[in-house]
Amino acid sequence: MNRRGRTVAVGALALVAGGAFITSGASAAPTAGTGTTAATTYWAKVTAGGSLVAGSGITGVYKFGNGRYNLYTNFNASNCALTGTLNTNGGSDPGPGTSSILVGAVSSSTLFVRTATPSSQSVDDDRPFSLVIAC
Repeated sequence: MNRRGRTVAVGALALVAGGAFITSGASAAPTAGTGTTAATTYWAKVTAGGSLVAGSGITGVYKFGNGRYNLYTNFNASNCALTGTLNTNGGSDPGPGTSSILVGAVSSSTLFVRTATPSSQSVDDDRPFSLVIAC
């Protein structure tokens, strides 16, 4: 009798005798989920002046004020996760100080980015940034 047959027989014997017996086919090995869809990642690198250095899925950038930018996409960003960070984008040093970035959706194909330097006089400040958009 193979090992599986013995496990079933022992389990049946435990049930007949009124005892408790639990068997499991669980494994510590990871398994793939079912019914999941693959994520698509888009991204952008933008200069402080609003020029698109590089990107994927971004069709244009419009700078409309100090530290305020709209990015236009060729996909529906309504249900995407948005992450932004300030950076140098090709060696342009953004300078010292505390900085922040806000990323949000204006519409299904337009993202809003606001960059700021709270230590400056105007707070809203032109800063180079990068975005990662995961859908």
